[in-house]
Amino acid sequence: MNIKEKIKEAKENSKPRKFAQTWDLIFNLRDMDLKKPENRLNLELFLPEGLGKELKTVVVADTLYADAKKHADLAITKDEIPKLGKDKKKLKQLANEYDWWFGEAPLMPQIGKVFGATLGTRGKMPKPVPPKINLQGILMRAKKSVKIRLLNTPVIQIPVGTESMTDDQVAKNIEAALSLLEEKLPKGNNNIRNVSLKLTMGKPVKIEV
Repeated sequence: MNIKEKIKEAKENSKPRKFAQTWDLIFNLRDMDLKKPENRLNLELFLPEGLGKELKTVVVADTLYADAKKHADLAITKDEIPKLGKDKKKLKQLANEYDWWFGEAPLMPQIGKVFGATLGTRGKMPKPVPPKINLQGILMRAKKSVKIRLLNTPVIQIPVGTESMTDDQVAKNIEAALSLLEEKLPKGNNNIRNVSLKLTMGKPVKIEV
């Protein structure tokens, strides 16, 4: 299988648009009983070439605040949690604007209680980080990672780049996604019915696995 050839074919199947389209890799699965919790997936995929657009990070911090202020796109202090919890409109705005949320571990009970209803439904509950950690490294990795969730429907759609990226870059990200799913699915490749690649507004192209 030549992934680059499939990328070119998918490009030919998409008309030019006035916005930068996203590359989507779509897995249709089989033999997955999603009523069993162990068959559901909640993964993070590190894209070696990044997503081709800026992913934004938030850290809710206490002792890590100075470090968060330096490296995160937004730092929220411990004292701001109750205030933000009362401003539901602002919290929803932030939930939609920022991709990755982190919370200093000792604050997680309060964060869960105040932010849980808004962030949880969007799959953006903050990841706990210990007070003494290389925050910069965690945030840099997050900016090149996307979430994979398999809950009720046997379909997984993963963004693997934007059309501003080179074919080589998109191909490397596709290979990383294929490798992770083969590793994490209970029966590996045998759980994959088919895989297709498409641009946001384009027609899908089948990829052999």
